[in-house]
Amino acid sequence: MTDSSIEYAAVFQALPGMVALLTPELVYADANEEFIRVSGRSREQLIGRYLFDVFPDNPNDPAATGMRNLEASLHRVLATGERDAMALQRYDVEDPERPGEWHERYWSPVNAPLVGPDGKVVLILHRVEEVTELIRARGRSRSGGNRGSRARVLEAELYTRARELQELNDRLRQAHSREREVALALQEAMLPDRRQVSHHHRAAVRYRPAVGALNVCGDWYDLVDLVGGHRLGVSVGDVVGHGLEAAGVMGQLRSALSAASRVAEGPAQALDVLGRYAHVVAGAESATAVTTFIDFDRRAITYSSAGHPPPVLVHPDGCAELLDGATDTPLDARPDPIPRPQADTSYTPGATLVLYTDGLIERRGEDIDTGLSRLADALARNRDQDPEALADTVLLELLPHGGATDDTALVIVRL
Repeated sequence: MTDSSIEYAAVFQALPGMVALLTPELVYADANEEFIRVSGRSREQLIGRYLFDVFPDNPNDPAATGMRNLEASLHRVLATGERDAMALQRYDVEDPERPGEWHERYWSPVNAPLVGPDGKVVLILHRVEEVTELIRARGRSRSGGNRGSRARVLEAELYTRARELQELNDRLRQAHSREREVALALQEAMLPDRRQVSHHHRAAVRYRPAVGALNVCGDWYDLVDLVGGHRLGVSVGDVVGHGLEAAGVMGQLRSALSAASRVAEGPAQALDVLGRYAHVVAGAESATAVTTFIDFDRRAITYSSAGHPPPVLVHPDGCAELLDGATDTPLDARPDPIPRPQADTSYTPGATLVLYTDGLIERRGEDIDTGLSRLADALARNRDQDPEALADTVLLELLPHGGATDDTALVIVRL
């Protein structure tokens, strides 16, 4: 039997257990026969209707939380694209034949995403198992009232613990969300914003945090006016780790390189100084950086890299040149640092220099050269766009539709 011969609609209807499909707006798209039978609702009462219009909370129970908990779970699935198994829920159901009469029900729900070709959640598979009879049966006594009462107490405690666990998970998610917000605010405060960058020679910058509440990382960028002629220092870097600690280390390294670049003879010397500093900064282990000194008068770029992906120089004819002639180890790799290499290249007016962090090009299970080729192709095809538009285009084409699992910093300078 081949895939084309399988009637998936019939398979869905025959699935054991209660299963429904919800749209991102939480409207019933379909429901299998078991869902319709156990819920006591007809297909016409379900399909095309908003979930919580069909199954609201019991208005006679001021402590009812089933609707709120279910809605939170479904929105988590939409936001994260990940399966969400809920704790045991009490969710009373109104008798469809006796309006105003509510029946106590207990459910064990699981919500899972169905993802489309663009990586977005297009449907939610909502599977529920009714456990009302199980709870009632375990509360009955076969050999005396005392044991039955004890079983009922234990069942109530189980339900209470399940609710407490869900409330604890909700608090943890809120705490993680607050940590992410603080880290992002700290990160943004320590990075030059677009207004600071706007006075530079037609430059655009972008920073995109990773998806997920805990994935705030230590990517950074910087643009520095250099002394001696019409010169500009452009750098990006990446600190290993997540959260507030990584954001704090990022700020220290960015500030140190910014200061070193203003007095160094070249980018290699600036990275030498930064490497020595990284040895005394807790959390800077395996941090990487690349810096370029642009001399607009000589139309030349001098660059050096400490374990970082190479900048890309896109010439006006569309040729994309990887600046990989001065690549060295990460910042703190040597206990006794030796002078780092640096290299020079020239450009013609209208060329574009691009620096970035690995979140833009790296994908799990994919060779890094594939990501570099993808970046070079996008830059060459869109090279006539101004830096602001080009930055948006590159992010749109290269980042996964559901968001990257690593931070991404991007700097584009029109030369």
